[in-house]
Amino acid sequence: MRILLLGASGQVGWELARTLSVLGELVTTERDTGGDLQLDGGDLGQVQATLDSVAPDVIVNATAHTAVDKAESEPELAMRLNGEMPGVIGTWAAAHDAMVIHYSTDYVFDGSKEATYVETDTPNPVSVYGRTKLEGDQALLASGCAAIILRVSWVYGMRGSNFLLTMRRLMQERDAMNIVDDQVGAPTWCRTIAQVTATVLAKLPDSPNARRALSGIYHLAPGGSTSWFGFASAIRDGLGLQCDLHPIPASDYPTPAARPANSRMATSKLENAFGLTMPSWEQDLKRCLGG
Repeated sequence: MRILLLGASGQVGWELARTLSVLGELVTTERDTGGDLQLDGGDLGQVQATLDSVAPDVIVNATAHTAVDKAESEPELAMRLNGEMPGVIGTWAAAHDAMVIHYSTDYVFDGSKEATYVETDTPNPVSVYGRTKLEGDQALLASGCAAIILRVSWVYGMRGSNFLLTMRRLMQERDAMNIVDDQVGAPTWCRTIAQVTATVLAKLPDSPNARRALSGIYHLAPGGSTSWFGFASAIRDGLGLQCDLHPIPASDYPTPAARPANSRMATSKLENAFGLTMPSWEQDLKRCLGG
């Protein structure tokens, strides 16, 4: 099995490159340096040429415009990377009987639902990032290829740019901080995303028709939920840092892009389809921090 990993330089991509290498011949692309191939995801012609050159059996797309606030001022780039690129990938995959694994986001929802979101809930994104990611999901599904879309939330790890690393730096510099406490979700370790992806690929049937039967959207999140304040508190305690944290409403911390108040997602569809049991977010954070 030849696997093409798009976006190996990102926090999720780096973990994927480690976990997927045991499943077959892995070819990776990055936007800057390293990787087997250089790829600018904003150049859709280059994406097409890369697919033709590598001719993968499986395409794992970890490339995206993930800077949520920056996307508000870069809607065209966000649309190319998040909205149009998955359609190009899907069209190629459909023509060549290839499988696609793609990552979506809790930000396709507006967060107004009080209960946990399920895959059949109607999306209503409130940011450019959320809207462009939804466009990409829809384009990939419309292509007719065998595709599994994994919706993830609040991704963090020890590389790249994310909430954990930002909190670690700021809590080392400051005596006190205000943290939003009225947005709730499940912090998701990028290594867990990679491990679940590897499990899904390992359990996929060989038949293209059987793979298409499994196609669709799946929620990938750890068990439990917390607020940004709760997540920050757990990071502080796990690192043994001294910083006074104060809970505030999101209205006291305006950002260019709106965020959903509720990002909780049910994962029973994923667990039942692939025999998975998701760890709690607290367990994953402890593992990430080396505890």
